[in-house]
Amino acid sequence: MSLAAPLLLSFNAGVIAHMLSVRVLEPVHIFNAALGFITSVVSTFFLNAVCVIAVMECRVLSIQSHVVRGYVGNKSATFPLQVLGFEVDSINSVQFSNHTGYAHWKGQVLTADELNVLYEGIKLNKVNRYDYILTGYSRDTSFLMTVVDIIQELKKANPSLVYVCDPVMGDQGAMYVPEYLLPVYRDNVVPLADILTPNQFEAELLTGRKITTEEDAVEVMDLLHKMGPETVVLTSTDLPSRRGDQFLVALGSQKIVKPDGTVTSQIICMDIPKVDAVFVGTGDLFAALLLAWTHHHPKDLKAACEKTVSVMHHVIKRTITFANELAGPGKRPSPAQLELRMVQSKADIENPAIVVEAKVLQKYSH
Repeated sequence: MSLAAPLLLSFNAGVIAHMLSVRVLEPVHIFNAALGFITSVVSTFFLNAVCVIAVMECRVLSIQSHVVRGYVGNKSATFPLQVLGFEVDSINSVQFSNHTGYAHWKGQVLTADELNVLYEGIKLNKVNRYDYILTGYSRDTSFLMTVVDIIQELKKANPSLVYVCDPVMGDQGAMYVPEYLLPVYRDNVVPLADILTPNQFEAELLTGRKITTEEDAVEVMDLLHKMGPETVVLTSTDLPSRRGDQFLVALGSQKIVKPDGTVTSQIICMDIPKVDAVFVGTGDLFAALLLAWTHHHPKDLKAACEKTVSVMHHVIKRTITFANELAGPGKRPSPAQLELRMVQSKADIENPAIVVEAKVLQKYSH
């Protein structure tokens, strides 16, 4: 039954009772009664609709890079979040013509002072209340520390705010941000995060521990929990998959502390099909999707990760199929041809067919 139904039923009963108490109703009385009833129905419907929208609206502040052409940073995150019902306010840490995997790129970088100016404008208008914050790539200490200040202020205003952090620092044993950013992430950023999405290399950097076995990965995720985040997902690892070398292993861990002090924990593992191509923007898409699906499944990391990874699979499969068709037989697709097929994947983003199932390694409550 809708929110409006009880009010409509009570109103309808009142109209009927009134009609029964009058032996003969003139046409004008019938018309007025009907008009009043219809007006009440419409008003009640719209009033309740507005209330539902006000209650359900969820707003995200996303501070990431932006490209004119293609999908990376905010371009990768905004569309899927909006499709899944989130309002997204974007601050572009950089504005480039395209991602840097192309032969040429041009653009501008937002400074810490410019970031602060934008945020001050939001504050002055008293529209700086958010349910989620999402951050990605940053190369500058002062910019990152300004982001930290903003997160702290927003969390103070809304203690239930959830911060989703993709600590973009490097991959495959190499850093692609300055090394001096590592202590900033470790000591200032990660302790504020509620959801953390590092790859294996980034998790190793943050904890100082190497991952060579599944047990190592679980221990590293536990160390990251102790630094602050309630949910940690290792988006990719070098661990061997039980399904063979055509699969990538990802792991996730969620520890929820209840008001009474008890802790529920869930640790999962996923075998994700590999695709022989270099995609850009997939990490940003992953973090955004995980934000959305953990919102819908706040206490079930397995379900949230299955939907997140399944959407990723559909988008990447559609992208590589299209790119190979454009490139032609025997040719490797170009960066332009490998731009994510995001709009074409709208239906999969909204309602993904589950093609990657997560295995629960541990689940307990104490």
